[in-house]
Amino acid sequence: MKKIFKNPLLRLSSLNTASVLTRIFGGLIASKVIAVFIGPSGLALTGSFRNFLTSLDAFSTLGLQNGVIKYTAQYEEDRQKQYESLCTAFTLIAIAVLIIAALLVVPAQMWSYSIFNGNTTYAWVFRLTGFLLPFYAASLLFMAVLNGYSCFKQVIKITIVTNAVGVVVTALMVWQLGVVGAFMGLLFTACTTCFFCAAPVYKSTGGFAFLKRSYFNPGLIAPLLNYSLMAVVTAVLGSVIYIALRNMIILRSGAAHAGYWEGINRLSTFYLMFITTFLNVYFLPKLSQAKDNAGIKSIFVEYYKYVLPLFAFGLVLVYVLRGFIIRFTLAKSFMPMENLFVWQLAGDFFKACSLILGQLFFAQKMTRAFIVTEIVSFAILYISGSIFISAYGAEGGVMAHAFTYFVYFITLAVYFRKKLL
Repeated sequence: MKKIFKNPLLRLSSLNTASVLTRIFGGLIASKVIAVFIGPSGLALTGSFRNFLTSLDAFSTLGLQNGVIKYTAQYEEDRQKQYESLCTAFTLIAIAVLIIAALLVVPAQMWSYSIFNGNTTYAWVFRLTGFLLPFYAASLLFMAVLNGYSCFKQVIKITIVTNAVGVVVTALMVWQLGVVGAFMGLLFTACTTCFFCAAPVYKSTGGFAFLKRSYFNPGLIAPLLNYSLMAVVTAVLGSVIYIALRNMIILRSGAAHAGYWEGINRLSTFYLMFITTFLNVYFLPKLSQAKDNAGIKSIFVEYYKYVLPLFAFGLVLVYVLRGFIIRFTLAKSFMPMENLFVWQLAGDFFKACSLILGQLFFAQKMTRAFIVTEIVSFAILYISGSIFISAYGAEGGVMAHAFTYFVYFITLAVYFRKKLL
């Protein structure tokens, strides 16, 4: 732990452990409220919209958060270059937001039909998203700026406050409005951060001094967009594939079973957050500093020897306590979800095995290899999901998850065999 918190590259991490725990706690409460008041079918609907918002993250900000963090921190002593990078990033994102907002508002019924499996009732959700998009994008961008300035205490406080406020507001809205309230709660929580971040960003940047036309530098467009490519590919492909799989389950077995599948995925996201955070704040910096294959191999050994066994033990505990976990985090109506745990946990184990290998793509800026492997893995997930879901319903969805990450791990192990052996 001392090594982690003393590591200077920790400043570039978007969230620290405390804020991750807060997000998990808030997410569990929100999932519990949704599960109790609107049930599995409601959880499936909100899951589809959550996936859509994930894609919107990448498009509305062009995936530039990491670039904003890097340049804000790198040019801390050079205000001219720092303001140029911020102005250029904000300008690109402003253009993207205007275009995407129009594409959300005008064909809103088309989005509702596509995302909610033929249901056009929720077209208003996409119109509202379009109007709120500037605040949503500003929330993500302001947090990146604060991280770049190493305002960790402020980031933690903002994360805790926005999660607490978001959970309370979401709970009240779901209680009063059902599914409609769940959608509004998701949007409210996503936009709230903007208002809490505005003052500290205003102070840190000298009153938004970078928002001047003279600071716009066309020469920074290409370097900034390099950061967006990998983020956009992952976010878009992931969201599209998971929405498609969810719709397959609805057609095959009904909305309730899609809710069970959404529930197990939601739980998986929470406990995987611990290992992904640890990878980002500890192993990614070490991989970035490694100078040869021997150094990389020692990092891999450290991960597989110490971290993976603990994670595997945690997965065993999750399986043993699955009944209690379902009742505590969701509701009794989700108990049929017990049958999904074996395949989901197996897939998460292989995912954990492959995550450390995947970090090498970022550490060594292997953009092309990363995109190819992402496309291949999502293609495998979609094809295997289509086959398994048609035969086994929701259970087929988690079977596809396990199969995909098994193949993905083997693929990366072969690709990086010289660094492993």
